[in-house]
Amino acid sequence: MSADLDALPAIPRDAEGPVFRAPWEAQAFGMAVMLHERGHVTWKEWAQRLADEIAAAKARGESDDGTRYYYFWLAALEKLVADKRLVLADELATRKGEWDRAARATPHGQPIELPGR
Repeated sequence: MSADLDALPAIPRDAEGPVFRAPWEAQAFGMAVMLHERGHVTWKEWAQRLADEIAAAKARGESDDGTRYYYFWLAALEKLVADKRLVLADELATRKGEWDRAARATPHGQPIELPGR
């Protein structure tokens, strides 16, 4: 992987690399890496965006024991793609709604599938 993981604030990892508690965390991680590899964002820019998101959560008084790390990651990712206009805001909102409805309708342990895709 060409990404510099040491540049990322507090990334959960073990001796072999990043650690994910759920598949969506790995997918969010992969999306950020893909954006970097395709030249849409530098790793330094991504690390700063993530650090800003973590700082904003702390400023709002949100406590974090490490379990919310990838929620911050996802929030930073959503803002970044919207700011860079890689995904339009209304398209992002639509897709988030579709995923939310599909996730709520999916039995625990089953893969989430979007209808008609």
